[in-house]
Amino acid sequence: MSGRLFVVAAPSGAGKTSLVQALLAREPGLALSISHTTRTPRATEEPGREYHFVDKAEFERLRAAGEFLEWAPVFDNFYGTSRRQLDTHREAGRDVVLEIDWQGARQVRKACPECESIFILPPSREALRERLQARRTDSAEVIERRLRDAVGDMSHYDEFDAVVVNEVFEQAVEDLRRIVHGGGPDYAPGREALKPVLRNLLA
Repeated sequence: MSGRLFVVAAPSGAGKTSLVQALLAREPGLALSISHTTRTPRATEEPGREYHFVDKAEFERLRAAGEFLEWAPVFDNFYGTSRRQLDTHREAGRDVVLEIDWQGARQVRKACPECESIFILPPSREALRERLQARRTDSAEVIERRLRDAVGDMSHYDEFDAVVVNEVFEQAVEDLRRIVHGGGPDYAPGREALKPVLRNLLA
């Protein structure tokens, strides 16, 4: 039996990576699909752990060879999902988490309509700004650009099967676990409870 595929997307700074790492720690049966990227590794990152870091020439070679299930430009860099890596996990019966942006998620849903897609939202624009500043990895100019782009990213929330609001971290992790176990989310596109959050984020 083929493993399930969970696609997790979010605007920059919403806490997607931290949530996925916490989910994997609590659910050892899940596998993480490691994406390829052309961006420079951050100080805390290791090749093959967070990403497969490649230069643009190698990324283009892989793309041209059809190695990516999806790929997209994000903040002047490219990101892509290895088709072979994903198939290996799923053919072995392992459930896989794919952590990507909304553009990539749209491509994956087209290629794998059976996937379950989850969008992570911050509780407010103020919280998003604070989280981006707390990372201490970007200049003030880059942070402002990320905030502007985040509004556009978040407008795609209703393309996803479920929405998790990362206000209280541990609760957000439990929301993800509930989705993985088939229990469904507290929030979903169109749910009344989501409207106050969206008014703050998308106004």
